[in-house]
Amino acid sequence: MLPIPNNPTFAAHFGVYRVSRGADGRPVFTGIDRDPAPSRFADGLGAAATSPARVRRPSVRRSVWERGGGANRERRGQEPFVEVSWDEAVALVASELDRVRTRYGNSAIFGGSYGWASAGRYHHAQSQVHRFLNTIGGYVRSIQDYSYGAGLAILPHVIGSTDGLLRGHTPWSLIAGYATLIVMFGGAPERNGAVSPGGVGRHSVRESLATCRDKGAEFVLVSPCRDDLSTDLGAEWISLRPGTDTAMMLAIAHTLVTEGLHDRAFLDRYTVGFDGFCVYLLGTDDGIAKSPDWAAPITGVPAEAIRGLARRMAAERCFVSATWSVQRADRGEQPYWMAIVLAAMLGGIGLPGGGFGFGYGSSNGVGHATHPIRWPSVPQGINPVDDFIPVARLADMLLNPGGSYEFGGECRTYPDIRLVYWAGGNPFHHHQDLNRLARAFHRPETIVVNEIAWTATARHADVVFPVTLPFERNDIACSGRENFLAASHKVSDPSCEARNDVEIFTALADVLGVRDAYTGGWTEEDWLRHLYGEAAERLNEIGIETPDFETFWQEGLITLPDAEPAPLLGRFRADPYRNPLSTPSGRIEICSAEIAGFGYDDCRGHPSWLEPEEWLGAETAKDYPLHLLSCQPSHKLHSQFDFASSSVQAKRDGREVVLINPADAARRGVADGDGVLVYNARGRCFATAQLSDDMRAGVARLPTGAWFTPDEAAGDGDTHGNPNVLTADRGTSRLGQATSANSCLVEIRRLNGSKAHPTAFQPPEMVARSTSARATPDRHPIAAKRERNDL
Repeated sequence: MLPIPNNPTFAAHFGVYRVSRGADGRPVFTGIDRDPAPSRFADGLGAAATSPARVRRPSVRRSVWERGGGANRERRGQEPFVEVSWDEAVALVASELDRVRTRYGNSAIFGGSYGWASAGRYHHAQSQVHRFLNTIGGYVRSIQDYSYGAGLAILPHVIGSTDGLLRGHTPWSLIAGYATLIVMFGGAPERNGAVSPGGVGRHSVRESLATCRDKGAEFVLVSPCRDDLSTDLGAEWISLRPGTDTAMMLAIAHTLVTEGLHDRAFLDRYTVGFDGFCVYLLGTDDGIAKSPDWAAPITGVPAEAIRGLARRMAAERCFVSATWSVQRADRGEQPYWMAIVLAAMLGGIGLPGGGFGFGYGSSNGVGHATHPIRWPSVPQGINPVDDFIPVARLADMLLNPGGSYEFGGECRTYPDIRLVYWAGGNPFHHHQDLNRLARAFHRPETIVVNEIAWTATARHADVVFPVTLPFERNDIACSGRENFLAASHKVSDPSCEARNDVEIFTALADVLGVRDAYTGGWTEEDWLRHLYGEAAERLNEIGIETPDFETFWQEGLITLPDAEPAPLLGRFRADPYRNPLSTPSGRIEICSAEIAGFGYDDCRGHPSWLEPEEWLGAETAKDYPLHLLSCQPSHKLHSQFDFASSSVQAKRDGREVVLINPADAARRGVADGDGVLVYNARGRCFATAQLSDDMRAGVARLPTGAWFTPDEAAGDGDTHGNPNVLTADRGTSRLGQATSANSCLVEIRRLNGSKAHPTAFQPPEMVARSTSARATPDRHPIAAKRERNDL
């Protein structure tokens, strides 16, 4: 067993911490010395370990325990649970896995795992559930991402890769001192910069932006929300209607062309399709010039302000950025495509301080120079099932088995899923139209969830396995963007019967006869030593020395030197013939023949203004006149640890806070601190109003992450303030099929009477075993064998 050092470390997506003991004996997490602004997301985690919200023992939905798999599926999310022994729960789940794969094949199993889960490389839920399912014959998987799915779909067609979205960004060090104008569509919200996949070694978004300012850059924020960029930067705020970024970018491009401000030499050498795009831009084909006068009534931005910005962008070394949130909307592929076109027209792509990038401020690691190293991970094995879905089409898949849909130029068919196994993540947080998702969760015959706490996902399961908190197990975290390698030490034993995912899958693999295939015959310590050894070897190959494992484990943290900075597409800029892009032309594709060939009216062969299905210019705005934006929370990572003090203390009256412009509030008789009902045709949720001049009139903002807590009286409501009761579950386009959460219209009214009290952090009702009969053994053959000691 690995020892606990005297000064242990804990690594999470929101930071690296040193761990001590408080007066009550609970762990206390303090940011490491090199982090100038450690996240408070770790506050209260020690107390959360014993919260009533935790899943304490293996639990089975009452109907399933009494009648067997598939019973009363429409009662998921509402029924009590029965706490059972680990042996009983493992036998039951193994039996269901065996039944489904034998009767329907492994293509009837969906391996659900999406979300940030643990930052560790070994206890990484997604890797472990997929490895386990592959050892028993495979599963249907999901691809893409809720955060930037439309970007993943469009960028390979335009620049041949996803560089500038996930990695390969022009680093802050090559923006500061080079760019004199930084135009940020969606800004760089500090709340998003608190986290980074794999962990944060040093929170640096604020200081990076300040360095750009101090070295002479001026900022322009294009967003409906003024607080999407720190006021310390002195940015000019251009407040536009949500969902109209593409129209504004087109109008800027129109000004550049008509006033001869575009870089024709760059366009001729490095791009294809500009002349064809100009046919659309100038209105030669449809009679509509995409001018500032055309864009003004769409965007709500005066035409002269658009012209003035275009002239400034052409006159200076301009960097164009857009947040991930900009593309989480109807036709979300278009603003990213158009941002690249603007950067090309300005001619700065591949130069320090010029070009474009996506996600600055959306994650702390964006804008850091990245070491050219592939970090080790637990191998997931080979999946014999080749079927998949875009991740945001989860409810569609469950509700429409055998149905067809278009994606990325293909016509695909939804699989017929009989069993869902979810480990890591919370679909009742990140999916849209949660009432629809709840109906979709009634469809599979069996749902199994590994979970730390009683989230809505756990409550909608048939069998729930309790999982350890990250600081209740040993692990290793590493990040090239964050320049660190850290031990994450086990500093507490579970306060309940929780086990880690590896232990759960090992028990299931044992019953199913594949234990050695799953574990590889290795213990936790074996795996951690192996993963560290691989990381050390790869670091040594690029000249970075590392200590032996024992020294690393005792010291807990290795800080890497900064990587060599390089601008995005710098090598392409230096020589486009020797360093072509992976597009059909080898150049930036302003027009894409491949996309045009798909024949999609919701994603044409060039960037276009395609009116969103929901926006303030839609007919439905007469009934729902407020545009709701659902941003990331400032007090937790997505929905993780919503029951910890850092999150609970940020709520008001136990609910999330919705920001609303004072003029909009006055028209509705809403005062600061009032309880309000936010609603549309899809659902309703309670929240607490906060008035803010930072919100454009006609726009409200409600952060995601409040655990979905249905209002049983209303049927379609949520008592806790979860905006995804309201957002639409539709794809951005047939190309991307990504989430369009930020295209959402609502109305808000003041609550005059009593309102249901949120019960999100109370566990579901538990039925005593003495009052609940056991399902007959023939419904669970593997369980029956285990009871007879045949296994």
